[in-house]
Amino acid sequence: CEPVIQAFKDCVFNSDCVVKDGSLPSDCIKNRLDELPEQCRLLRMAAFECKRGMLDMRKRFRGNNA
Repeated sequence: CEPVIQAFKDCVFNSDCVVKDGSLPSDCIKNRLDELPEQCRLLRMAAFECKRGMLDMRKRFRGNNA
């Protein structure tokens, strides 16, 4: 899951919310998610699915799809 999470972090750090507005990345993720680009929102969902897949017992045997 690390490559997906790192890509999400890079996307948030390079977004207008952080660069132009000077907001904290955590503030952009929690309170201003609609201002993030579509790619960041998709990466956030992919990271969530990857983490959830690590806990899913059915996927433990088959492997996690990153």
